[in-house]
Amino acid sequence: MIRSLTSSSAIALVFLATGASADVTPQEVWASWQAMATAAGQELTVGNTSDTGSAIEATEVVIAYKDDLGGSASVSFDRLTFTDNGDGTVKVTMPDSYPIQLAFPDQGEGPGSMKLTVSQPGLQMTAGGSATETSYDISAPSTTVTLDEVTDETGKVLDTQAELAMTELAAKYSVSQNGEGTVLDSSFSSGSMVLKLTGKDAEGAGGGTVEVSFADVTGATKGNFLSAELMANMAAALNSGFTMDTSLNFGAMTMTADITDEAGPSKLAATATGGGFLVAMDKTRLNYGTSLNGAKFTVSGADIPFPQVEVAFAESGFNVVMPVSKSDVAQDFSFLTKVVDFTVSEDIWGLFDPAGSLSREPATVIVDLKGLGYWEQDLMDPSLQMEGAQPPGKLESLDLTQVLAKAAGAEVSAIGGLTFDNTDLATFGGVPRPDGKITINIKGVNQLVDNLIALGILTNDDAMGFRMGLGMFARPGAGPDELVSEIEFKDGGLFANGMQLQ
Repeated sequence: MIRSLTSSSAIALVFLATGASADVTPQEVWASWQAMATAAGQELTVGNTSDTGSAIEATEVVIAYKDDLGGSASVSFDRLTFTDNGDGTVKVTMPDSYPIQLAFPDQGEGPGSMKLTVSQPGLQMTAGGSATETSYDISAPSTTVTLDEVTDETGKVLDTQAELAMTELAAKYSVSQNGEGTVLDSSFSSGSMVLKLTGKDAEGAGGGTVEVSFADVTGATKGNFLSAELMANMAAALNSGFTMDTSLNFGAMTMTADITDEAGPSKLAATATGGGFLVAMDKTRLNYGTSLNGAKFTVSGADIPFPQVEVAFAESGFNVVMPVSKSDVAQDFSFLTKVVDFTVSEDIWGLFDPAGSLSREPATVIVDLKGLGYWEQDLMDPSLQMEGAQPPGKLESLDLTQVLAKAAGAEVSAIGGLTFDNTDLATFGGVPRPDGKITINIKGVNQLVDNLIALGILTNDDAMGFRMGLGMFARPGAGPDELVSEIEFKDGGLFANGMQLQ
């Protein structure tokens, strides 16, 4: 992750320069491009430069970057032109197409190198602002990134073709210097984005095609980016002021895949109404989240004993917020994972319930937690050892905002909260002593057990033992086939519905 952030920010900043109010000249824009390349740890070479006062033309421009792991990237422009528009802005003219070369560290697997061509006919780029803060407005009717060549780790050229095509691209960038940092504020939108990939394996026995399309793509990035040397150690970078807040969202999505291997052909088709992801990081916290809504997947193939299998869900999501830096003060954290209204095709149900004894209602799983805690070491420090007997942090409180599992006619939910005394590790065998209460509600479980007995999944003896266990920890609830269990930690003891268990 650290290497990815370093490389991507280094290459991206070349195109941005530095956003705000005063006039900017062609000379200042070109100078800021050069300064930005140097600040990002890149090597900039120029074949020739001509300056007429109202325009600057640079030819045979190459921007290259190497990381400490042995990877490298370079982009080449045969000509860049910066022309004064006469209104305090500058027109930046780039080639209709230009090549990018990537080389990856030898890690025993994955690609060894890639050659790409970016095509952007009709691109319009206007720089404004000032020499210290330069803003960019960009638009392009179409942008295509084509994979010209990819090799494996041995240098062998692979039989793989790929293309990423975007339409109605619009972007805004504002970049300025902040001491050793580069402050970036950017946003973009694209009417559509389509990725096509085809290829064969090295032996030629299998291969396939994949196509993924997204509509109404939008994204934004804000942050304070540092030099490549500082970014090599994420803990040091965070303490030096590195921040990043990136998000990407999309509308309707479709995906098709046709794969052939030794077992035969297989197909995958997927659709979704929308989704996205976000990554945000600074000295105080890390936030990572993903979402996918209205999704449906259809799979068929030689290894599947049905014509096809269908899986769908209305909503899925994952989000985590947690501190990342060493502290002696408790900080907020949260965790969410959910799949709402999950369904599978009747063929799957028929494997173990052909008579339809179990409810086919959509299943839902939600775990939504929050609390307070802190790290006693920098989580991003490369020297941090997580295998030790002692955890690198302390947990002070945990709240169950929502815990829900619902499937086959049964439902289990829980709410409550606990605090933890980290000075008492003896009462509960090395775990900080908890205090608080969690209330658990169980619905439909007895009917579910009866159905599982009828299907032969549970024996009567298994069911009897399960029900006896429930009787020890739960009491009847408000409705039929409903149980409630109140698990409470107090005074160093563990209680279930008022009965002390420890």
